[in-house]
Amino acid sequence: MRAKLPEEIRKKITPEIWKIFKKFTNKGYEIYLVGGGVKNLLLGKTPPADCDFTTNATPETIRLLFPNSFYDNIFGTVGIPLKSPQGDGKIEITTYRTEWGYSDHRRPDQVKWGNKLEEDLKRRDFTFDAIVIGPFLKNNRWDEKTLEIIDLFDGQKDLKNKIVRAVGKPEERFAEDALRMMRAVRFASQLGFTIEEKTFQAIKKNASLINQISWERIRDELFKILSSDYPADGYQLLRNCGLAQIVFPEVEKMFGVDQKSPGRHHQDDVGTHALKSLKASRSHDPIVNLAILLHDIGKPIVVAKDKNGTITFYNHEVVGASIARNIANRLKLSKKDTDRLFRLVRWHQFTVDERQTDKAIRRFIRNVGKENLTDILEVRRADRIGGGARKTSWRLEKFKEKLAEVQKQPFTVEDLKVDGHDVMKILNISPGPLVGRVLNQLFEEVVEDKTKNERKYLLQRIKQIGKSLV
Repeated sequence: MRAKLPEEIRKKITPEIWKIFKKFTNKGYEIYLVGGGVKNLLLGKTPPADCDFTTNATPETIRLLFPNSFYDNIFGTVGIPLKSPQGDGKIEITTYRTEWGYSDHRRPDQVKWGNKLEEDLKRRDFTFDAIVIGPFLKNNRWDEKTLEIIDLFDGQKDLKNKIVRAVGKPEERFAEDALRMMRAVRFASQLGFTIEEKTFQAIKKNASLINQISWERIRDELFKILSSDYPADGYQLLRNCGLAQIVFPEVEKMFGVDQKSPGRHHQDDVGTHALKSLKASRSHDPIVNLAILLHDIGKPIVVAKDKNGTITFYNHEVVGASIARNIANRLKLSKKDTDRLFRLVRWHQFTVDERQTDKAIRRFIRNVGKENLTDILEVRRADRIGGGARKTSWRLEKFKEKLAEVQKQPFTVEDLKVDGHDVMKILNISPGPLVGRVLNQLFEEVVEDKTKNERKYLLQRIKQIGKSLV
């Protein structure tokens, strides 16, 4: 179906997109916006800066039109660096193509440039990703003011009905690139859509093909699910279609592990509790939400019953942190993200008690990392709500106040209002271990009583400590 683009949508086209349209049509080439940019426009949103386009111009021609572009693949995609008010990125322009021979279920064995838009759209994954918007050709001349929308597979209808539907035969699309199965779940999670029945059944039937996909690509789709507005629904959908059992077998072991017993507040099994906790999350950080999903992952390993019949999970956070690290390595996470995930799982079981000493609070901060405090509190909040607790807790609020107060105190020797130069001058000594011993003793005193971190007081104490140590 071809139609004139409604004016209310046309007004949302950004200057960057208009520049691309004009550049190609001035040279006589077809050019269409495709993918996420179109989807955003049809959903009433501004398209992202780094949009995708498709054209009948060859990669070599595109390179001539954009000398600063780069092309390092066999799939006809040329990248163009982009600077815009929305941020730096890149525009990707791909030549019409046909593909065949997907022997590895990841990429085509052969690619051939095409000159017909219809042939190119047939190879796309989902109906709403096969909608394009571009300049209208009238009497062999491009109308720069008029844009048309081309929708060959009723993608607009699926967008309206909130449905994820594969183009053509779903099994063929997933055999071409198995990652499309996770993309279907991702779109459903991001947009709050449902997966069309034939598409869903094709995912269930072909779920094992995900084993052909690299962990980096799986991770990227998983993180988009976890950072969406519906991460718990997205993960449940992964379970329903059989992908979660392959991607995260450790998580699947949590389901069916009972927690309900005398003396315990939990009513759900471990896996159900994890999903309820994820649903309660207010974070869109994929590492935080992954930690919430994994926070009790050690429980199936350590589950036991005491003499009273109470189910116990002693040291599950220690075992779980080790499993979380293994998962992070499998997903090829960075060292920084691996450390964050490990800490959030390892220390999620922290004690919330307003009577804790400053020293205990300080130890907690060192364990978690000052930069991770907001995240660990969100993990704890989601854990509580996922376990059926109230949304607010006066003890947790008091704990937060204590955290803030303790952080006003010095955390290292460098925060003292005196330094090594003061010690050497007052005690008339040269650099050496004694300087450190004096400073460390001062620091221990200030840790216990923040009011002592005053220069006048500390200078006097240097003299007193020096006499006892020299």
